[in-house]
Amino acid sequence: MTFDGDHGLILCRFLFDGAGLFLWGVSVYLACLVPARLSQLLDHRLRVSRNVAVLTVIATTAGMLPLRAAAIGDGWRDALSSSVLQTVVLDTGVGRAWLAQACLSALLIATFALPGRHRPPARAVCAGLLVLTLAISGHAAMNSGWLRVLHRANDALHLLSGGAWLGALVPVLAVLPLLHDTKWQHEARPALTRFSTAGHVAVALVLLSGTANTMLIVGGVPSDWSRTYQVLLAAKIGLVGVMVTLAIVNRYVIVPRLGLSRSLLALKLATIAELCLGVAVVALVAWFGTLAPV
Repeated sequence: MTFDGDHGLILCRFLFDGAGLFLWGVSVYLACLVPARLSQLLDHRLRVSRNVAVLTVIATTAGMLPLRAAAIGDGWRDALSSSVLQTVVLDTGVGRAWLAQACLSALLIATFALPGRHRPPARAVCAGLLVLTLAISGHAAMNSGWLRVLHRANDALHLLSGGAWLGALVPVLAVLPLLHDTKWQHEARPALTRFSTAGHVAVALVLLSGTANTMLIVGGVPSDWSRTYQVLLAAKIGLVGVMVTLAIVNRYVIVPRLGLSRSLLALKLATIAELCLGVAVVALVAWFGTLAPV
């Protein structure tokens, strides 16, 4: 596989992971934590970013298979080889994950035909299953037996809780201006409060499952700086630590002062910073997910 091919695979992973986590977080937030009338408004306002995310999932799913075939085979000449593609799909974990992703992408498109009130929950289910497919092709494959099952279950928990936290930040940004809108503030406040409550659970699960994942993969704190994987993992842990700090400041410092001037702007800026850090975390995971950990 060439250098450019490696980067193409990392880029595809980043775009697919980011779009899938976004769709999961947005959909589960709108379906479970936002009052129905406000959920429909936010679903309409986020339609462009949502449609771009769906198209991204479809495009990267289509591009991922030939990139995988080129990586597993003998370079670019095997990217479209029917025999190599068949081997990847039928005989590898990443191939089985890709097949599931292709089917779920088709189901995701089908959700657009549903009535408006049914779309967020249907998208949440499809997006959640898409996120779960990432656990099939992760580093859990390095284990065997019950440890592989445990590792994949932990990966799934980490992905779902992290995606619910990160993806929901986008509609939360859309909710914030409505706190001072007399037409919507009575629904915007519980939507923000519920996110804050659910966020405690999501963050706790991210930290616990992330710690368990690190132990399962590298056996402790990532400290072997000769391994790019461990360097990037340590950077990810540092960024998540900053995200958690921002989330705590948001909840316990800024939110109680929302009645004061500039507090809403501070909350918006802190949420944007949290979201940007989350995107950086997804990029790091897409990168070191292609590397050997030890």
